Amino acid sequence: MPNASLVIANWKMNGNKALVKEMTAFLRDNKEQFNAVDVVVCPPFTLISDLTRECYYDDIAVGAQNVSEHESGAYTGEVSTSQLKEAGVGCVLIGHSERRQLFAENDEQINRKIKSALSADLQVVLCVGENKSQRDAGETWNVVSQQVKNALQDVATDNAGKIVVAYEPVWAIGTGDTATPEQAQEVHENLRALVVDLFGEIGNKLPLLYGGSVKPDNAKELFSQKDIDGGLIGGASLKTDDFLSICQAAQG
Repeated sequence: MPNASLVIANWKMNGNKALVKEMTAFLRDNKEQFNAVDVVVCPPFTLISDLTRECYYDDIAVGAQNVSEHESGAYTGEVSTSQLKEAGVGCVLIGHSERRQLFAENDEQINRKIKSALSADLQVVLCVGENKSQRDAGETWNVVSQQVKNALQDVATDNAGKIVVAYEPVWAIGTGDTATPEQAQEVHENLRALVVDLFGEIGNKLPLLYGGSVKPDNAKELFSQKDIDGGLIGGASLKTDDFLSICQAAQG
């Protein structure tokens, strides 16, 4: 029986106003099929306001894919925590592998972003994961644990309740490859022990998500693992039927 309780859609640089209307209407009409699951949709910045309006009376939360560590100033192209909150955003993805790889975000900057988001009372979804060469070299846990420790350095225990950790093996993102349920659970079990070590008992309640080519045909088995509390969904979150099936798999 799946124990998942949180499913987050990451649309990346995809989607339009039509998808916002289509997806929210579809989820609204089928909400009874996943009413025990919290659903968050993270669209591109340009669609946040549209999504917020469509979700106003629904139990679908709105998230952002990125945020600046700066509150204001001459930072062309950046968006601050206060601007996100004013737009109706409740959580933000930080440290996604594409931000690390394509935009050179490092652990120190990710740590600053997390602290800024937490101080603004935003929920943080910290993304971590190893690439293929690191997995092949047996470095998976060394890489993942260091990313978590660096990202959460000096984060107070009082803020732990606003943190989600999403394990996304880089080699599985958008490739069609997926960590086996056993591989994913092994990392999540270690993550559970790590967040308990960092934050104490509250770490047992901190949601741990799996991401990386989650699809309708593998979601149930992934979500059935003891320490996997839900998913961070990429490509499948752009298709109404697929995303509904994943939410249903989380419901059990």
